[in-house]
Amino acid sequence: MSIGAIIVAAGMGRRAGGATPKQLQSLLGRPVFTWSVEAFLAHPKIDQTVLVVPSDMVTAFESYASSELAVVPGGATRTQSVKAGLAALTLSNDDPVLIHDAARPGLSPAMIEALLSALSGADAAAPALPVADALKRQAEQGLETVSREGVWRVQTPQAFRYQLILEALNLGGDDMVDDLIAVEALGATVKLVNGSEDLAKITLPGDLERMARLLAPRLLVPRIGQGYDVHAFEPGDGVILCGVKIKHDGKLAGHSDADVAWHALTDAVLGAIGSGDIGDHFPPSDPKWKGADSEVFLAAAIELARAAGYQLSNCDITLVCEAPKIKPHRQAMRERTAEVAGVAVETISIKATTTEGLGFTGRREGIAAQAVAVLSPL
Repeated sequence: MSIGAIIVAAGMGRRAGGATPKQLQSLLGRPVFTWSVEAFLAHPKIDQTVLVVPSDMVTAFESYASSELAVVPGGATRTQSVKAGLAALTLSNDDPVLIHDAARPGLSPAMIEALLSALSGADAAAPALPVADALKRQAEQGLETVSREGVWRVQTPQAFRYQLILEALNLGGDDMVDDLIAVEALGATVKLVNGSEDLAKITLPGDLERMARLLAPRLLVPRIGQGYDVHAFEPGDGVILCGVKIKHDGKLAGHSDADVAWHALTDAVLGAIGSGDIGDHFPPSDPKWKGADSEVFLAAAIELARAAGYQLSNCDITLVCEAPKIKPHRQAMRERTAEVAGVAVETISIKATTTEGLGFTGRREGIAAQAVAVLSPL
């Protein structure tokens, strides 16, 4: 299965004011549309991302195109632009696609996850917020009160199965308010997930300033943690480092599988959120952790971080040993770590060094590992 994302940035946004389209205006130091681009590109489950831009302004966006981001010209209406984005994707019929407005820069990894999860049991999914304010309709005889019961403010991204939304848009008109209208006309089941004020749309003058206040906390200092661990060698036929079995004339001693690298990283993640250390959560005195795969420990730390509102942004692991040689296995170690942490492999750094024959590592008595983890708000 492949998952696609379309960012619609083809409108001119004249109601927002300013000499440039709202998607190109600066929000906390970078163009509005880049917030959504970066959110999709950073998410490990998104395989293809398409940015749809005004047909007469393609050159203004060309520098952002890459192997990970396709930039395509849009149409005269939003629906035509969405169709252009769908045409640029290479997805199978049942593959998910998320369609998002660039004017909603507050997209989070948690929202992407929620929509993909909701789509597993529905034809479409979208974030929505209940209406809190009183609603009134202006009539000839005066104001009429409109019931708020069952009324929702629907946001984007909206998630669909690729073939369903493609067929629905082709059957519908070319100027729909949102993409849900098209699938609703086909009787599709739509699941609403909890929306977010961070996904508010920049539409009118003053919205950009309000959005800056909402998103500024995301740019506050990230959390940084460090971890350190040591395991001695004992008789065996190999060591496990970052979940990868490496042949050696000994193994690392420990209550679990003694993966010294992941133990250090687990401590770094826990330290970043102020949640103690690996021994607090998985005490060696507990027999149920005997021989345990350290993937359990790292995955639990990542989940604790997410529960605290943080995600692993990047990490740097240094292994200190004379043997075994780490470099031949480094890429496999990075890939396994990225897989367990749910991040891109580019965010994982693994290095090895020696102590020039000094100390216990120099005497080949064991391996030491140090890790630094940077966590960013979700």
